[in-house]
Amino acid sequence: MRVYILSRNKNLYSTKRLVEAAKQKGWEVRVIDYLKCSIEIAKGKLGINYLGEQLPVPDAIIPRIGASRTFYGTAMVRHFEMMDVFSVSGSLAVSRSRDKLRSLQILSKNGVDMPKTVFASNKSTAKDVIELSGGAPLILKILEGTQGVGVVLVDSEKAAKSVLDAFYGMDVNLLVQEYIEEAGGADIRVLVVGGEIVGAMKRQGAEGDFRSNLHQGGKATAHKLTRKEKSTALSAAKAMGLGVCGVDMIESSRGPLVMEVNSSPGLEGIEKSTNIDIAEKIMDYIEKNVTPKSDTKVKQKRIKKDSIGA
Repeated sequence: MRVYILSRNKNLYSTKRLVEAAKQKGWEVRVIDYLKCSIEIAKGKLGINYLGEQLPVPDAIIPRIGASRTFYGTAMVRHFEMMDVFSVSGSLAVSRSRDKLRSLQILSKNGVDMPKTVFASNKSTAKDVIELSGGAPLILKILEGTQGVGVVLVDSEKAAKSVLDAFYGMDVNLLVQEYIEEAGGADIRVLVVGGEIVGAMKRQGAEGDFRSNLHQGGKATAHKLTRKEKSTALSAAKAMGLGVCGVDMIESSRGPLVMEVNSSPGLEGIEKSTNIDIAEKIMDYIEKNVTPKSDTKVKQKRIKKDSIGA
């Protein structure tokens, strides 16, 4: 089995763990910086050049596409898909998950619960947006923000109006969401691989911070999911069409609410807090879904040899 991990940094914890897990299977594995790839397209011919080398076609790829490089990264994933390469998460699904607004629209259509959300252009008045959102306190999210950056809590309508007016004045796209106070600055990250839950952790935000992101100083502990949390996470992953993803939820008085579905979830926090080998689970998923091209060639040669001998 030949597997490529599309990652810009081979020294990241998640990338290193995936390499280790693939090698434990005895597979050929390479880390490919997708920004250093170029696509070749001609009649009946698709290829990828990497640092002056024509890349051999792999059996599977694991996309670890950075949020700021979604367009180029998903173009590479799509090209591999056109070459009949299995991807643990498809290019379309990755693109959808990276668009916060689009992902919420998809989740809503599929009956997945979430905080009430309002999206409006800067031609709308701040007052109307605040009223549609249910009033302060509110969470304001910049559509392009990641890892908790670009997320603001406003605790009064006056503050909300000031912040909205400021952002709209800069022509920034915003999501306005209801604030779920009972969540207490904590959320739940569920890792779903191939339609199955393989691990879950609870992330608690740093003292005084409503954001639970580990990159913002949050802490993680293993979490035992309720039946409702399990069904919500699986429904969210299925709706987004992601083979591997992290579903982020918060607890509310009306049940678990999905905040985001991450197509390139980090492995460090959840592996260390749960002691579960998530990287191995991802390799098992590939193994279940891919027949290695090299194995197929070997079988064909054996069949031909046996028929000659007969």
